[in-house]
Amino acid sequence: MKLRTLGLTVLGAVGLTALTACKKDEATAPAPAAAQAPAPATVKAAPLPADTPLPQEQEEAAQAPQGGGGVHGFVTFKGKPPAPAPITPGTDPNCDGMDLVDQPVQVKDGKLANVLVRVRGNVPGQPTTPPSTMVVVDQNRCTYLPRVQGAVIGQPLVLMNSDSTLHNVRGMSGGKQLFNVTQPPLKTKEARPPGDAEIVRLKCDIHPWMTAFVVMSPHPYFATSGEDGAFSLQGVPPGTYTLEAWHETLGTKTAEVTVTEGQDAEVSFEFVAAK
Repeated sequence: MKLRTLGLTVLGAVGLTALTACKKDEATAPAPAAAQAPAPATVKAAPLPADTPLPQEQEEAAQAPQGGGGVHGFVTFKGKPPAPAPITPGTDPNCDGMDLVDQPVQVKDGKLANVLVRVRGNVPGQPTTPPSTMVVVDQNRCTYLPRVQGAVIGQPLVLMNSDSTLHNVRGMSGGKQLFNVTQPPLKTKEARPPGDAEIVRLKCDIHPWMTAFVVMSPHPYFATSGEDGAFSLQGVPPGTYTLEAWHETLGTKTAEVTVTEGQDAEVSFEFVAAK
């Protein structure tokens, strides 16, 4: 399975600007993966390196160490998916071309996308320092891309504004606001959520339908299911683990998996439509 570094953090020379339409958004989150000493979120201005991959091109999890074994599988959905909610984009011409529906449950041929699959908790022999690579989320046509991704605690999260319009970035963890910064047109900002933030939800108060999630883990053994429902983790140290599948509205599923050196284990998850 492929590990990809996703991230969002927001840095800005323009400074932190509090916006008034503050929502106490709360994402459904599993129990904290590991005890970490809280640290305040930091926000600063930073240019995006020229070689930083765009969200659709980058891997969603940090590069895992060599060796170990792999975990592969699919996430499926049984039943009729909930109907998408219509979006009223307003009069901002820079939002032209955006999706006009919000569909958190994205199902194609019975396969479920945007499920963050990870090894829960700490992993023996996991890297002791976060990757230096950046996890990127793009504000593009008044939509966050990608919608769901993972990052290692302490890894730089970078937010790009590819639109010619003003956004803001409000980072929430549960009911707690981590940061709230302006995002000028065609600019980049970087931020690091505190170490105790696990599910970071990104919002834009100017375009309130915009939302995205970054799931923070103490290790790089995670990935997000694609349109085909597939996920793949690589380089997991041998051992028996609890594998967790998280979805923003459907909650979590867990499964036990035993990883053997040089071997691939298969695990699948099924989410079911509400009756």
